[in-house]
Amino acid sequence: MTSRYCPALFVNAPASGQGKTTVTAALARWHCGRGRRVRVFKVGPDFIDPTVLARASGAAVYQLDGWMGGEAHCRQLLYAAAGAADLILLEGVMGLHDGAPSNAELACRWGIPVAAVIDAEAMAQTFGALALGLASYRSGLPWHGVLANRVAGERHAELLRAGMPQGMRLLGSVSRDVRCALPDRHLGLVQADEVDDLEVRLEHAADLLAATELSALPPAVEFPHAEPEAVAPLLAGVRIGIARDRAFSFIYPANLDLLAALGAHLEFFSPLADAALPAVDSVYLPGGYPELHLDALSGNRAMTAALRQHAQAGKPVYAECGGLLYLLESVTDMQGRHASMTGVLPGSARLHARLQGLGYQCAPMPGGVLRGHTFHHSTVATPLLPARHAERRQEGGRGEALYVQGRIVASYFHAYFPSNPEAAAQLFTP
Repeated sequence: MTSRYCPALFVNAPASGQGKTTVTAALARWHCGRGRRVRVFKVGPDFIDPTVLARASGAAVYQLDGWMGGEAHCRQLLYAAAGAADLILLEGVMGLHDGAPSNAELACRWGIPVAAVIDAEAMAQTFGALALGLASYRSGLPWHGVLANRVAGERHAELLRAGMPQGMRLLGSVSRDVRCALPDRHLGLVQADEVDDLEVRLEHAADLLAATELSALPPAVEFPHAEPEAVAPLLAGVRIGIARDRAFSFIYPANLDLLAALGAHLEFFSPLADAALPAVDSVYLPGGYPELHLDALSGNRAMTAALRQHAQAGKPVYAECGGLLYLLESVTDMQGRHASMTGVLPGSARLHARLQGLGYQCAPMPGGVLRGHTFHHSTVATPLLPARHAERRQEGGRGEALYVQGRIVASYFHAYFPSNPEAAAQLFTP
């Protein structure tokens, strides 16, 4: 089968907080404004940055995660995007050479050129040394160039240019500008639909890139033929109700695609606004920010009654992180505000200022092992004994607790369903 060719760029940085999400979103918006079809991917398990990238590009943003989904799955996603886009953008995770596999390793594996975004605010000629190190630390890295971010002015830009090694491409510089900054909170950036002036910020950020070489189309990359394997219709005719609103929004698009490929009919509902569940066989409560919407969730007693009735009827409920909190009797936020939840499961949760769980894990679900990750600031106190525990990827050992009560499966663990379609199907099989 034939390969596909599409311009592609891998936006990276020496560390988190350098501005790569803003730059990636600005690039997507810039090229969309020129009439190009843009597809953006986020490397790693992040749910939040993709909401901004999706708004900027006008298309769903999928995760490229070699561990959660596997190499073949990543290549399938890239191949599909190459057939639908005029430009593919990838945003890296953490620093260019962090992790295993690192972004640099993935760039080499997929042949996608790297553009590094460096926050130059507190440096001058050392900027060039950092750029050289990023480009040369791993041999064979397909290098596109470096962008200086948060530059104070033209004199600052001159010092940065003066420190660039011969042959190292400086793609341009972008000034500090609060008009395109993206607000954040305890789990990362504020989600796109919560930033009222996001469109203005994206347009302004895109304008800042117009004068840089980064605004030009990168070279075309070859994406070898890769089609997804067919899955059995294990959920044929099963109706799954999926919570999706500002409180519950941490949903991988690939999870939804897989459920649909398994034959399920997906119905979305809002625990914040709806008074009843749709007519469904199973319920999926993903993670999100229930702690930011305690009053609305607590006050929607009709939805509480509907979920209790669903669970008491022995119908499947799968809850992840924020979904787990919603099933408990109460939640207390970081300011000490206390609110009742659905009480489908016994126990309570409390939010903390410090992170309580982070990292990749494998979870032994009733139908098999699923891969995924955990990232939360809360802890749970419950009389329920865990049915089993996930296992940490990096250091091994016990990971998140999995609570099972009847057909309810709940945990802090966020599952990536394509890692085991049969296990994912079992969670929702009536």
